[in-house]
Amino acid sequence: MTTAAKRIEIQSQKRLGALMRAHFLDLDEASRDPSRRVAWCTSVGPCEILTAMGFDVYFPENHGALLGARRVSHELIPRAVGAGYSAESCSYMTSDIGSTLAGVSPLTDAFGIAGPPKPDLLVYSTNQCREVQDWWNFYGRRDGIPVMGICPPGHLGEVTSEHVAFVSGRMQRMIEEIENKFALRMDYDRLSEVVALSSRASALWGSVLDTAKARPAAMTFFDGAIHMAPVILMRGSQTAIDYYKSLLTELSQRVENGIGAIPDERFRVYWDGMPIWPKVRELAEKFYDLRTVVAASTYCNSWAFDEFDGGDPLDWMARSSIELFINRDENTKQRFLAQMFDRFEIDGAIFHNARTCPNNTNSRFGMPQRIRAELDMPSLVIDGDLSDVRFFSTAQTMTNIEAFVEQLEERQR
Repeated sequence: MTTAAKRIEIQSQKRLGALMRAHFLDLDEASRDPSRRVAWCTSVGPCEILTAMGFDVYFPENHGALLGARRVSHELIPRAVGAGYSAESCSYMTSDIGSTLAGVSPLTDAFGIAGPPKPDLLVYSTNQCREVQDWWNFYGRRDGIPVMGICPPGHLGEVTSEHVAFVSGRMQRMIEEIENKFALRMDYDRLSEVVALSSRASALWGSVLDTAKARPAAMTFFDGAIHMAPVILMRGSQTAIDYYKSLLTELSQRVENGIGAIPDERFRVYWDGMPIWPKVRELAEKFYDLRTVVAASTYCNSWAFDEFDGGDPLDWMARSSIELFINRDENTKQRFLAQMFDRFEIDGAIFHNARTCPNNTNSRFGMPQRIRAELDMPSLVIDGDLSDVRFFSTAQTMTNIEAFVEQLEERQR
């Protein structure tokens, strides 16, 4: 089955490519400039603190995703295994470590640079997983670089003021450690400015994702996996805000003109869990041919925070970092999914069982069965991984997706 209508590409993607190139070239320059400092940070870590204190910030998880998308992770992971890391631990981590040990990086082909920028500081938060702590410590031990981290309370139901105060206090302690280590002083007015910029980009990103509520949806999960880059890599910058304003204008125009990401859209599906980076294109094409839009996802929504409205910027950072879906208990996650199903008028849910990412996998403890029973929501579990293609069967998965869409057809009759 193939759709007859022509796909209309999102034009902003051309601009995104130029932004990404400029971003990584600037990071490369920063790593070679003795007057600048580079910090590595986890993707939903306290990057606003680092930006406010004058660090150029790099996010290694993006490198792990790029290794997966370039389909080289499975060649590099054995290097990390040889250094003592399990092949079934986070494939972002093992492929990134393997990349370093092998002395290769997809950044070379993409942007003409040797690889990730050399860090002066490594900062993490375990709000998404504990593996980042071990990942960052590998580089800390190897290169003698200071490592600082925050370990917030996890598996939360209600997020209380006590939770926020605890994490805010740990952030304040981190600021003091950075000040002492690098002879710096935090400008809290500057921190408020950075947080305001960060939250504005995040709010705009949420509005971008909401364009998929339209019928037909203006974008898909697979589009979101590409266009989410600035809200992660350029948080706290006017560049990210400007990009999402432009993208939102384009997508809003598509909604107004009835232009869908999937021509002749028939079904609307929710994606829970990580992208399968080595197979993003193939999966996108399969859903396109089935005239089924993956309209919303847990993953892309992870960077859509409430906008900062003043007050203590550390409190906003703390609350945003622990209210994440991945950091919540099962009941809270299920309520969130129910809200998303209603919000985007979802017909069925796909759960990605990522072999090396148990923290961002929600299919292992009965969630698909519960949403079928309690919400009458059809679901499909796909086995795979975020980066390691060896855990994914293309033929089996595509057959299962086809059968799942046939189930949706039966329900529609």
